[in-house]
Amino acid sequence: MALEKLHPEHIPAEYQVYTAFFRDVSNIEFLQTQLLSRNSDFEYAFIDASSVVSRLQLLAAVCNALNVLVSGTLRTPNVHSEIVVSLSTNNNIADAYRRWGITPGKTKDLIVVKVVSPPAANMAAQSPQIQAQTQDSIWAHLTKHISGTPAPLTDAELSRSTDWAKVRKYYRLNGVSALEKLPDEEERRRQMERLAIMGMALRGL
Repeated sequence: MALEKLHPEHIPAEYQVYTAFFRDVSNIEFLQTQLLSRNSDFEYAFIDASSVVSRLQLLAAVCNALNVLVSGTLRTPNVHSEIVVSLSTNNNIADAYRRWGITPGKTKDLIVVKVVSPPAANMAAQSPQIQAQTQDSIWAHLTKHISGTPAPLTDAELSRSTDWAKVRKYYRLNGVSALEKLPDEEERRRQMERLAIMGMALRGL
């Protein structure tokens, strides 16, 4: 199974967080339609992998969105859309959806994040018609509806999808002299990851 359970620190243990990675997804238009229609069966964060640098950056966005959820200060419809917006360095929600969300004809590799909140488990206990979501059931749903090849969500795999020119543009890293002076490409990418996460953390301050 390629659905991974994450364990973010400082988040109540009753929140379950799962993530998956799919390559060469051919039905992005279908998935976007489900999001736009607010189909409750498709409450996921669908993220264009080309705009993501690393697992650490993704985890930072997830933790921020969960903290916003727990504090009751969501600025978007749900925690999943909040994860997408948390990847941005500004408060323009439409811009964040366009840059980090999925776009038919452009998105090829897809990161999926699923947050299972405590109320879902409580409702399932109260009503036999509502079944609690488990790791197995989430994975079954994803593999049924996503036409792509599952891959491990590792930094090595992500680096094959990352569009570094896009990352530089989105995080305003073009022309940063400290980056240009670094002779080692790997170190330059590590520093871009650091600057991207710092920009995310400073959003709204």
